[in-house]
Amino acid sequence: MGDLGLVLEGGGLRGVYTSGVLEALHELGLDFSRVVGTSMGAGNGANWVAGQVWRNRVVNIRFVRDPRWFSWWRLLRTGEAFGMGFIYGDLPLRHVPFDFDAFFASPVDWRCTLTDVDTGEALHVVKEGLSAQDLMTLLAAATSLPWIGQPRLFQTRRVMDGGLADSIPLAHSESLGTPRHVVVLTQPQGYRKAPAQAGAALKWRHPRCPGLWKALAARHVQYEAALDLCRKRQREGRVFILQPQANLEVGRLTRKPARLEALCDLGYRETMARAAELREWLGTAPSG
Repeated sequence: MGDLGLVLEGGGLRGVYTSGVLEALHELGLDFSRVVGTSMGAGNGANWVAGQVWRNRVVNIRFVRDPRWFSWWRLLRTGEAFGMGFIYGDLPLRHVPFDFDAFFASPVDWRCTLTDVDTGEALHVVKEGLSAQDLMTLLAAATSLPWIGQPRLFQTRRVMDGGLADSIPLAHSESLGTPRHVVVLTQPQGYRKAPAQAGAALKWRHPRCPGLWKALAARHVQYEAALDLCRKRQREGRVFILQPQANLEVGRLTRKPARLEALCDLGYRETMARAAELREWLGTAPSG
């Protein structure tokens, strides 16, 4: 499976579904040569590469009610609801240690999707050349949602959540020569993204981020194009899609541990239920 890629959509805490999917894929013994994730998908993917797939469940469920993890009061005081210093500082360094050595030593090509808030373009950052601190800054930027977060400076560019510019980065991974992919989505089949209705509010929230406004206005178009590409590649036998079988009862900011635990379990069960289908696909050469 040396030419197999893994593409992970974001979706805020809907990404807990992906956490369960990855637990199942790990149990099934899958290996990927490339992992490309957007928003929470980037964090899920980082834990996969570090060999800590279990960590997704712990970090995103056990601490979800902790005010150090999320606080509306923090949003009012600082402009950010998520405690990025806790999530990408105390948690990976002390409470639930992240294996930086394993991550950076892994031969897997891990990439994180960001949105440049000045130009609106998608950036896909590789792990090579990053320090441990760079990685945490990168993941904090990747999960900085426009309505409850602030842009971050990564290297020389101001960036935020990559879901605005490239929600499902399959095309990017294909451009690197990866012929086949497992794609994990956090919306059910048939979901279509409507045009954004809050452009004026976003300009008020981030008055000096024209690229953010541009990306939001075009988001439904790029999302639909990415979905169309996924479906096309699925018909060609080049993509295997894993996604919820029905609408999730979890939103981007759901903070109910029991509901999130159930969502993670759902991702695991639905993936294991398709294990035979997945194995058959893995053993079949792509058409075309």
